[in-house]
Amino acid sequence: MQLLPPIGTGPRQDTSAIDSVLESVLSSYQLRVEITANVRYCGSWYEEDPATRHGQFHLVTEGDCWVSGSALDRPEHLERGDLIVFPSGIRHSLSAMPDPHTPAPNEDNNTSMLCGELEFVMGTHNPIFHALPTWFIVRSASSSDAFRQLAQMLIDTGNDRRWGRQMVQNKLADSLFTMAVCEYVRSADTPRGLLAALTDTRLSKALSAVHERPGEEWTIQSMAHEAGMSRTAFAELFTQTVGLPPIQYLAQWRATEARRLLKNRRFSVAAIAEMMGYRSEAAFRRFFKRVEGVGPGKVRAGGDGADD
Repeated sequence: MQLLPPIGTGPRQDTSAIDSVLESVLSSYQLRVEITANVRYCGSWYEEDPATRHGQFHLVTEGDCWVSGSALDRPEHLERGDLIVFPSGIRHSLSAMPDPHTPAPNEDNNTSMLCGELEFVMGTHNPIFHALPTWFIVRSASSSDAFRQLAQMLIDTGNDRRWGRQMVQNKLADSLFTMAVCEYVRSADTPRGLLAALTDTRLSKALSAVHERPGEEWTIQSMAHEAGMSRTAFAELFTQTVGLPPIQYLAQWRATEARRLLKNRRFSVAAIAEMMGYRSEAAFRRFFKRVEGVGPGKVRAGGDGADD
């Protein structure tokens, strides 16, 4: 399945490159998506969701509702199949009417929705999280067939009372969020950061190569070669689009991959150092602590503090 269709004008997007970058980022940062409530409202109603440390989302499964909050310029109307995501978990409210103090004209109207939370449980430099806006909506009417089908599967599962429903719902919600990110990039006027870079054919090729082979002896010149650009033009475009210089992005990605590998005790620290392109374990330890703020020993032990 293609995660992201061609965007904009110019050369056709290399969707395989885009897919590989999204897959590697979502895998390394270990996205956790969980359905926390299957709610139903009728008549005039109002619900306040406080700010949280994790992201939140709501999928309307029946009827409609309005969403408002300080981050929204105006109340947004959601209909069946629409999904709203708050990646950073900002405070917001849900209601039957744009003005929650206004009674609903039809007290028999019913609204149902699946609510959940999401977070990336690993890493400190998540490029997808930082590229997302404070909120975004995927409208069912303008989304892809694949998104609508997956949302319908999630809705149908919410009505299933058989054993294992929660586990299936969470897996479907995980996939739905991934597709929601792709839908956002496809429709956004001005995506930013990594998501904006993925819409550029040249940058997406370079990013795919770096993500696939983080331990290679990358230089700005070799990255530019992957992109088919001059060294200067590539460095300027990458920094302007992603928000980080290429070498700094590479360092953060290496640290993220190393953190993931450190959780697997089949690999020694020395082996991970070699995989990430470091010729000595000592050099790797210094690099990792500089980027992550803790040493690899603490990560392997499951601690958050600095190494002794």
